[in-house]
Amino acid sequence: MNLTDILQQAGGIESMAKELGVSPGVAQQGADALLPAILGGFQKQAQGSGIEGLGGLIAGLGGSGLLDSVLGSQPTPVGQGNEILGQIFGSKDVSRTVAGHAATQSGLDAGLLKKMLPMLAMLVAGYMAKQGGQTAGGGAPAGGLGGMLGNVLGGLVGGGSAPAAGGLGGLGQLIDRNGDGNPLDDILGMAGKLRG
Repeated sequence: MNLTDILQQAGGIESMAKELGVSPGVAQQGADALLPAILGGFQKQAQGSGIEGLGGLIAGLGGSGLLDSVLGSQPTPVGQGNEILGQIFGSKDVSRTVAGHAATQSGLDAGLLKKMLPMLAMLVAGYMAKQGGQTAGGGAPAGGLGGMLGNVLGGLVGGGSAPAAGGLGGLGQLIDRNGDGNPLDDILGMAGKLRG
């Protein structure tokens, strides 16, 4: 089962669709186009600050409450999602480029995908925190989050056996493979390969 299916089962895709005024099918298509870049951003963050650092970042931004914020009946506080995107992508330019690339890949409107991006980042971060046993404001054993991130990324990119809990295994080479210090080209390349 891939992450889009998991988020759909949790009700995230439907909540996002309702809030954005689109069909669940369109929301699913957008999620499929955006998720590889979001997961790549989380992986890059984990490489830079370690799984503990990523866990601390997610906890500081709301932990599992991020998932609940998107699933709740109130409008999603996308400021938290934009904060996550700022941390994992580094700049709004990267977010815009990711949305533009996903629009080209999926045929969906880039404006819609830009609105979807922070919600999806919150769903993914909240889901990882929940799976890692992390509550809003509370830390969890880093192995829980590390194993979760490793499993999600391993299942998405490898399809083979997932890395051991607490580590990302050989997935580190996926981001910034050309070593130019700018992972955007690599994230977008990875997004294209994963969709193909």
